[in-house]
Amino acid sequence: MLKQTLIHPEINQILGRAGHHSKVLIADGNYPAYDTLGPNAELVSLNLSPGIVSCTDVLKALLTAIPIEAANTMGIPANDPYAGKGDPPIWNEYRTILDDSGVRVELQPIEKWDFYEAVASKNHVLTIQTAEQALWANLLLTIGVRQPGE
Repeated sequence: MLKQTLIHPEINQILGRAGHHSKVLIADGNYPAYDTLGPNAELVSLNLSPGIVSCTDVLKALLTAIPIEAANTMGIPANDPYAGKGDPPIWNEYRTILDDSGVRVELQPIEKWDFYEAVASKNHVLTIQTAEQALWANLLLTIGVRQPGE
């Protein structure tokens, strides 16, 4: 029996093979997940219906299973209608979830096209496609080092 809240067998298998610096994308419902996989990445689709499963649900479960050393959001291009209006609300939800779980990393936006390139890298091991409806909810996590005794 697993003690963590992440119980999805395929996701656990992929994370078990991953290591330090591996990247995991939590993709929102608008992200072109199939077309942007890195050469070593696998896609797990959890998009049952709009909003189910959400990016925040996935983040909470992942944080019980892996250490995080970096968290990147997709930067909002200057020509996007959302640009200049502050951070999307879901980014604050991510900050709260990370903080509540004891993960001390800052969300770092990556320019949209650089974000796609980061996902397409050889370090990308997993995309978890959600049905998240919030805009700009894509979150790229970098797996950190597990400390002795953890």
